[in-house]
Amino acid sequence: MATAIALPGNTAKTFLFHDFGSGLEGDDRFVVERFKALADGNIRPVRPQAPGAKGKVKTKRIVVSRKQAEALRPDITEIIICTGLRTRGGRQAWGAVATGLFCDRRQRG
Repeated sequence: MATAIALPGNTAKTFLFHDFGSGLEGDDRFVVERFKALADGNIRPVRPQAPGAKGKVKTKRIVVSRKQAEALRPDITEIIICTGLRTRGGRQAWGAVATGLFCDRRQRG
């Protein structure tokens, strides 16, 4: 039996932004990293993939403009980190489950 998370109307797009350094204002180009929050509490990187030579898959770095970085919205279990190339400031965007807003933690003792 699958477990479902009760969200308002199951269509809510709740996320948290955290600006660090100078935020998105200090730079024009940003490197984007994506992570996936798992149910066991681990966070795993999600690598962008591009087809390489002879069918091999290689990872590549995604560089976006400020306008594209402002428009990024995380999935419910996703964490997106945009870091400026010049100033090293940027923004983190955390999905609702990744922030722990809907977690029901119980300790067994």
